Amino acid sequence: MKRRDFIKNTALSSGVITLGGVVTYASEKNKKTSATTFNLKYAPHFGMFKQHAGENLIDQLNFMADQGFTAFEDNGLMSRDVAMQTSIGETLAKRGMTMGVFVVDKGGNMANTLAAGKQQHLDIFLDGCKRAVEVAKRVNAKWMTVVPGAFERKLPIGVQDANVIEALKRAAEIFEPHGLVMVLEPLSDSPDLYLQNSDQTYMICKAVDSPSCKILFDIYHMQKTEGNLIHNMGLTWDEIAYIQIGDNPGRNEPTTGEINYKNVFKFIYEKGFDGVLGMEHGNSMSGKEGETAVIEAYKSVDRFL
Repeated sequence: MKRRDFIKNTALSSGVITLGGVVTYASEKNKKTSATTFNLKYAPHFGMFKQHAGENLIDQLNFMADQGFTAFEDNGLMSRDVAMQTSIGETLAKRGMTMGVFVVDKGGNMANTLAAGKQQHLDIFLDGCKRAVEVAKRVNAKWMTVVPGAFERKLPIGVQDANVIEALKRAAEIFEPHGLVMVLEPLSDSPDLYLQNSDQTYMICKAVDSPSCKILFDIYHMQKTEGNLIHNMGLTWDEIAYIQIGDNPGRNEPTTGEINYKNVFKFIYEKGFDGVLGMEHGNSMSGKEGETAVIEAYKSVDRFL
């Protein structure tokens, strides 16, 4: 049986979301549905289910909750207006959902690199941190993503490390009084990015030595840069505060690539992780069928007990 046909048959026979059943979601969204109970706090993002829920962001949040997702993340939250931020926060509270990460605005992943040790870059970053505190209050957020920027190739790596550590200490001073946590994300997007590996990020967190500076372990990125996922998560576990998901290759939902997500999630569950796992990936197929496939994939890999 072809994978596409299998997904259709599975969804139609057993899923909370069926290709026929969700067509009327927009008109029946206030009715109670039989939601899946997941073992971990998987967090979708806006746009992931818009073919089912429509363009309205609050309708999308409610759709996520109706399917059993108990968390949510929004990288672009700081760019949304205050009214929308407030509405998101109110909806999350009403639906009992945990707010995951949003990105601290410092001008982009490669921009205003902290490795350079330049005052203007630091000022931009710290201003973003201060504004992030106010945004976090509106949505009851705890974690915010920080990407230090690009390498400063003119400087020795040890000096770059020191510059990043000192900048993050300053940011921690902003977040600590509010109980907020910046999570540092090593990325695989470009060889010019300063932060790329879990052990490097672990070293920086130990040097900053703050409860407000931890690791965001993005499984997709770490599979690309270092592999050996369970082993490396174990080595850095005491500094990991947030996890993100994406299969490789393709950066789509689990079951579409090479990562054994059932085993990875079992490891995370057995470690007692009660935080959020952000679904920072695309849908492997378009339309409602693709959205249903995402939900079915998470049901499948969540069956690890």
